[in-house]
Amino acid sequence: MPDKEILSKYAKLLVNYCLAVKKDDKVYIVSSYLAEQLLQEVVKEIYLAGGHPVISVELNLEGAGVLENGEQHQLEWINPLKKHVFESFDCYLNIRAPFTRGDGESEPPSAEKYKVFQQAQNVLNQLYFERIGNGSMRRCLCQYPTQAGADDAELSLDEYEKFVFQSCYLYDENPVEKWLEVRRNQQAYVDRLNKADLVHYKGPNIDIKFSVKGRTWINSDGRSNMPSGEVFSAPIEDSVQGKVYFSYPTIYMGKDVEGISLEVKDGVIIAWSAEKGQDVLDKVFAIEGARMWGEVAIGTNFNIQRTTRNILFDEKIGGSIHMAVGQSYRQCGGLNQSTVHWDMITDMRNGGQIFADGELIYQDGRFI
Repeated sequence: MPDKEILSKYAKLLVNYCLAVKKDDKVYIVSSYLAEQLLQEVVKEIYLAGGHPVISVELNLEGAGVLENGEQHQLEWINPLKKHVFESFDCYLNIRAPFTRGDGESEPPSAEKYKVFQQAQNVLNQLYFERIGNGSMRRCLCQYPTQAGADDAELSLDEYEKFVFQSCYLYDENPVEKWLEVRRNQQAYVDRLNKADLVHYKGPNIDIKFSVKGRTWINSDGRSNMPSGEVFSAPIEDSVQGKVYFSYPTIYMGKDVEGISLEVKDGVIIAWSAEKGQDVLDKVFAIEGARMWGEVAIGTNFNIQRTTRNILFDEKIGGSIHMAVGQSYRQCGGLNQSTVHWDMITDMRNGGQIFADGELIYQDGRFI
C-alpha cells in the first residue's frame, strides 16, 4: 500500500503542476476504484485549488465490454457524457489503475467489430485532439501502481510502486522544482530542433529521414503526461523515408508485439513484419490513416531505463527514440488523422545518432 505522504505529493503535483487547476475549473477524472487512495488526495487538492471535480470510477467488468457483446448499433453509439466532457470541461485527468494486464484491453472478437467501433469513436477522438491541440482543455495521463501493472512490468508490486514514483521524481524533496529543471533542460533541445528542416535518425536499428519544416517540437515536461521526459513533433506526412527496427517490446490490443520492422516510402508504410504479434500489425494497418506517421520523438527520462509494457513509461526511456503511427498531434502542426496512435520505440544508446540538417546533435542516447 503506497505511503500517504507520497500520494499527497503525487496529488499536489498532478493538480497544481500538471493541470494547474484554478478557481471554477471543471476537472473530469477517470480511474478505477483501485486508485481510491490517490483519488481522495486528488479531489482534496482540486477543492483547495477552487476547482470542481467530477469522477468516473471504473469497475472490473472484464468480458462485459461492447467489443465482446455489442451489436452494430451498440458499437456505433457515442457516449454523450464523454462528448460533453470533451466539449466543455477545462481539465481531464486519466489515472490508469488497471485490473488486468495490458490496461484491460482484450483482443476484439473480429477485426470488423474493432474497425466499426474505432470509426464511431473517431468523433470523440477528433474532439479530444482538437481541444488539447488548441490548449482549451488541459489533460494529464498518469499511473497508479496496481498488481496488473506490476505483472506487465515483471516486477513485484513493491518494486513497481518504487519504479512509478521514482519516474515521477516523487522521492525528491520538491518534485515540482525537479520538473521545472527538466523543462529548462529540454527547452534547449526543442529550440535547436525547431530550427531544423531535415532530421535523420541513424543507428544499428534505424536509418530514417523526415522533414519537420514548419512543424513544432514540443517540450514534454510532465504537464500532459506524468511521468514525462521527451521532446516530440509531427513529421511532414509524405516526407518520411527509410527503414526502422523497433528494438523494445510493446503491447497493443492487449497483445505483446515485439521486433517490429517497417519500411517507409513517401510517408507510407509499404512493408511491415513483427517477430511476435504479426496479426496485431496486420489489423492495425488495415485502419485508415494507420500506415502514416503521427509523431516523432526522443525520450529523455534517465530515471526510466527498462520497459514495462506501458507506453506512458516506455516512450520516455532515456536514450531512446520513438515514432507513432496514426493520429498526429495538432499542436505540432500534424495533419494525419486516424483512430490509431501507436508509439514504437528503439534504443539509441549504442551507436544511435540524430542529425539536424546534417549536423550531429545527438550521440549514443544523449544530446550533444
